[in-house]
Amino acid sequence: MTDNYLVTRIDDDVAVLTLSRPAKLNVLDVATRVQLAQTIRHFGTGDLVRGIVLTGTGRAFSAGEDLQSVPSTYDEIRQAVATFHDITRAILETQIPVIAAVNGIAVGGASEITLSCDARIGSPAAEYFQPENHRGIIISNASSFLLGRLVRNHAMRIVLGSERIKADEALRIGLLDEIVADENLVARAVDTVRQWNSDPRTTALHLGLLRPRADEIEAAFAREDDAARQSWESGAFSEGIESFWASKNERRR
Repeated sequence: MTDNYLVTRIDDDVAVLTLSRPAKLNVLDVATRVQLAQTIRHFGTGDLVRGIVLTGTGRAFSAGEDLQSVPSTYDEIRQAVATFHDITRAILETQIPVIAAVNGIAVGGASEITLSCDARIGSPAAEYFQPENHRGIIISNASSFLLGRLVRNHAMRIVLGSERIKADEALRIGLLDEIVADENLVARAVDTVRQWNSDPRTTALHLGLLRPRADEIEAAFAREDDAARQSWESGAFSEGIESFWASKNERRR
């Protein structure tokens, strides 16, 4: 049974969802991913709030999947990936704006979650890192579609090269829409939500027009699921995770 690593508050008619496991860089275990999707759907109807802001606590937005509980079978991989996919699905189904307030490093699946948000506002400490290609893991969250939609050809170096993209570079290529001081980050995201959703009737309609279509997202999920299966069957997944833990243990010595 996990602790509650998702903290929710209402700030000026905006739901602020905070990933709160700072000692572990806000890594996302399965229970937290399920809770996050459920909470987004709870507020996403627009009946309770004007929008949603997603952020983290401490020096990380989130370090992504909790590799302490790494899947050991393909069925477990499939189920784990499904919980990431469902967060993307929940965000894109909302009737209200969803903004990521990226307060620090965003790794892997957590980085990918921000791609489905309607805007990404970062602090100067914001940083994007997609290490999957060097860990035998396949990108998910429909990022195979969403990342290229945002940054075009930069997607190749971000994924294949696993380059760390600092805040200024993220702004330049379109991963971030704005950089603001850390102390103003969430407030700026809340203000943006309220500005964008002055009339929920038309805002919901425009979100439907501007966001990617559901069939595009589901097709990306299917391709990513198939690639994850192939990675498992080739042994790349197991070898990548073993290498990750070996290098981490070596650094501790």
